Amino acid sequence: MIQRTISDPILNNIGKGKIILIFGPRQVGKTTLAQQMVKKIETGFVWLNGDEPDIRNILTGATSSVLKTLSGEKPIVVIDEAQQIKDIGLTLKLFHDTFPEKQLIVTGSSAFDLANEIAEPLTGRKYEYHLFPFSFKEMVETHGLIEEKRLLEHRLIFGYYPEVVKAKGDEMDILMSLSGSYLYKDVLAWGKLKRPRILEKLLQALALQIGSEVKYHEVGQIIGADPKTVENYVDLLEKAFVVFRVHSLSRNMRNEIKKGKKIYFYDNGIRNAILKNFSPLGMRQDVGGLWENFLITERMKKNHYSRTYVNIFFWRNHAQQEIDYIEEAQGRFCAFEFKWNVKKKAFFSQTFLNAYPGTRTRAINPDNFIEFVME
Repeated sequence: MIQRTISDPILNNIGKGKIILIFGPRQVGKTTLAQQMVKKIETGFVWLNGDEPDIRNILTGATSSVLKTLSGEKPIVVIDEAQQIKDIGLTLKLFHDTFPEKQLIVTGSSAFDLANEIAEPLTGRKYEYHLFPFSFKEMVETHGLIEEKRLLEHRLIFGYYPEVVKAKGDEMDILMSLSGSYLYKDVLAWGKLKRPRILEKLLQALALQIGSEVKYHEVGQIIGADPKTVENYVDLLEKAFVVFRVHSLSRNMRNEIKKGKKIYFYDNGIRNAILKNFSPLGMRQDVGGLWENFLITERMKKNHYSRTYVNIFFWRNHAQQEIDYIEEAQGRFCAFEFKWNVKKKAFFSQTFLNAYPGTRTRAINPDNFIEFVME
């Protein structure tokens, strides 16, 4: 069993009078994590699965009497797949306020319903955690640094989804199944999208542009949709934990790109499955993009799990000078350039450094990336 990094922080907040919320895409191990935690606590619990129709019906608009009957004398109540339950935020609020002595642990596969519905009802009543596919750090802690470094090229191609990691030899089949069922079925259903073919084309276009600035009007021309439709679909994909946006930094100079954005996938394997391209690195033209996507997602996992709060950007100006990735913490900047080829020297624009004095710079390559994703 692979120990998840956020397991101990969550356990430390059990019994502190707030709901534990665990978000993330399908198949990243939220249910397994919840099961592991309640077993470690070694007290009685009630498990309610929102995928079951009768549970959905009972919890939709449930009264305090119904909630008391459901939980009985058990001190812990787990509601799994809670996004399936209508008005779940109000139900959770009632449960928490009526039975503050009980610990609620809630998982949700998508932010569509759960995150939107809980924002107001659960203000001040929750600890919120995001669970991602396995991280480099989690795998190092499982089978050691040397073994995980040896698997680096494999991870760039197949990613870190738990089922993919555990099923050696079947990675392609699993990823093709994941990219179809969880990307298309759920997003189409929750978003009520009327043009699924456009969504598929959009994902392919975004997959081809990792590491590059994305312009909605250009993508729209490629897939046959207007820029607003592209933006709406990207927003849906972001809420479903398929992709995430990194915006351009623009504060000091007239010639900076002011509304630029890059779009990354939460997992390299899903990205490659969308393109149906699992070729080894030596046969690919997109190694730089895969390396950049890998590093930024691993850095995101590290920052989130360690509760490190930073603003993230990339930078570019109209003279085509660019910085791959920038973090801002407490008003200070750190700029990173990503190089797969360890012999290739990183260049940091003097124009940028003059505009943002005091910025620290680091080049990240396969020889020194461990500190970047694990520090």
